[in-house]
Amino acid sequence: MDRKFVLTGLGYAILGLVLGLFMAATKNHQQLVTHAHIMLVGFVISMVYAMMHKLWLTEAAAKLAKVQYVLHQLGTAGMSIGLFLLYGNLAPESVVGPILGIFSVLVLIAMLLMKVMYLKSAKAQS
Repeated sequence: MDRKFVLTGLGYAILGLVLGLFMAATKNHQQLVTHAHIMLVGFVISMVYAMMHKLWLTEAAAKLAKVQYVLHQLGTAGMSIGLFLLYGNLAPESVVGPILGIFSVLVLIAMLLMKVMYLKSAKAQS
């Protein structure tokens, strides 16, 4: 799982940097919120999850790890697309807002699952 998170995290880093370069080149920073979310939720959190898997998590929760990975990826991708649509004025907030809420909750659930896996691993190792 650590390698999966590194690969997807680096993918989000590339996407976020390309968006940042585009904003700089066009001097249009309308997508700043989207850029920040891609970099933080997509790249940084994915890399933190990768390190947690590598350093502390055991294979005891392999199925839970797969569910957690999928939820984080779905939530992050949905949130990134939704923010892009919202801040690009491509869809109204009344439409995108509830969808962003759902994807944000998926990211939160994934974070809660990571905490559960960490606690299970810590308990198993002690």
